[in-house]
Amino acid sequence: MGRKLQIDTVKQWMRTTCTSAQGLAGRKIPFIDIAVMAGAVLLASGPVLAQPANVLPTAFAAAQVSGETRPVPAWLRFCEAQPSECQVDTAEPETVKLTRQVWQQMIAVNAKVNGSIRPLTDDDHWGVADSWGYPTDGYGDCEDYQLLKRKLLAEGGLPRRAMRMTVVIDEKGEGHAVLMIRTDRGDFILDNKSSSILPWYQTGYIFVKREGQDGSTWASLGGVMSPTTTANR
Repeated sequence: MGRKLQIDTVKQWMRTTCTSAQGLAGRKIPFIDIAVMAGAVLLASGPVLAQPANVLPTAFAAAQVSGETRPVPAWLRFCEAQPSECQVDTAEPETVKLTRQVWQQMIAVNAKVNGSIRPLTDDDHWGVADSWGYPTDGYGDCEDYQLLKRKLLAEGGLPRRAMRMTVVIDEKGEGHAVLMIRTDRGDFILDNKSSSILPWYQTGYIFVKREGQDGSTWASLGGVMSPTTTANR
């Protein structure tokens, strides 16, 4: 795809679906209590882990910021409903030290949330193109998965400022939301499309923008047009 996106591609974002890595079609998921899930996730071990948890990744260069940009409109609506979830505490570190414990925690949360939520587009779920929120009824699309991971990891002790909601263009040229965790070894991506946590540059995505680390504005990660919605399943 070229850097200048066509109108028909933008229209396609309005009706796209991203599939869960777990292939959950037809599976009934009960109502999920976030507090209960937090305990289950942080205790997850063994078969839940999708990649080696005892070997830390090699350090690499972080994603580069190219300036400030506007937040996703659906993010602004989420922040109106959940203001405490969007506040930036500049006393927190911008990156987290990637210890073995933190790495294991990231892997466990990513695997557990990916395996516990049934994918459903915002259009089918709420009748709107793009809505960000917690999948408390067991259903959600890409950004809902990542918001829950962010919440659980923050409750587990990771600094919220080091965990940034991020908008990308995926391998199909569609808008998609992932969670970027900024560490002293580089920026890692938690994604409902993958059971593995990858360095940002190994995802194959085009990185558009992410939450800012100093205020309400977001940070631009590239020169491509921002998708009008991230409502992928």
